[in-house]
Amino acid sequence: MDYSWLHAPAAQVPETAQTLLGWEITAGGVRVRLTEVEAYAGTGKDPASHAHRGSTPRTAVMFGPAGYAYTYFVFGMHWCLNIVSGAEGEAAAVLLRAGEVVDGLDIARERRGDVPDRDLARGPARLVVALGITAAANGTSMIDGNGPLLLTSPTRPVSRSAISAGPRVGVAAAHDIPWRFWITDDPTVSSYRRHVPRRRPGRKPAQ
Repeated sequence: MDYSWLHAPAAQVPETAQTLLGWEITAGGVRVRLTEVEAYAGTGKDPASHAHRGSTPRTAVMFGPAGYAYTYFVFGMHWCLNIVSGAEGEAAAVLLRAGEVVDGLDIARERRGDVPDRDLARGPARLVVALGITAAANGTSMIDGNGPLLLTSPTRPVSRSAISAGPRVGVAAAHDIPWRFWITDDPTVSSYRRHVPRRRPGRKPAQ
């Protein structure tokens, strides 16, 4: 198994993200092949990263070591899962945006309800639900097999020529940086939605 990405610096997180396409993550009796990911660097040059302004109790796990899970709650209702990357002390993470359920379909269907198979893990929140991941996964290794998650190398490797890139989703800052990567034409990849800032009630739009 090639785990060389574990030793890549945080500045190379876009390359790490592309490397992780096709890798498989197993949790809660379900195995998902990653088809869409998104890179974030906490090196002070990526304002969309949670670690942009340094380490906090929430983001400490992003500063290493690589191969650990970083989970966070978004919009008061969804959990998202990231793989920490970069050298220890350098913050970076790869958000797992979508995947194909390749094992444990019946379990994933129970968790996700009556949806087409392509939608079982199509989006970061759906992927977490399909895998049965909870907040307890935060800060656990995804590599050594001792935690609730296990990340393994591809059974179907993805060539770089089969990877597309585009702007990130749902971030207010640096959303146009093309650090979202996906397997071209894969049906499980989520739809792109450009971030639209929320207006406060009674506030006039900028002129």
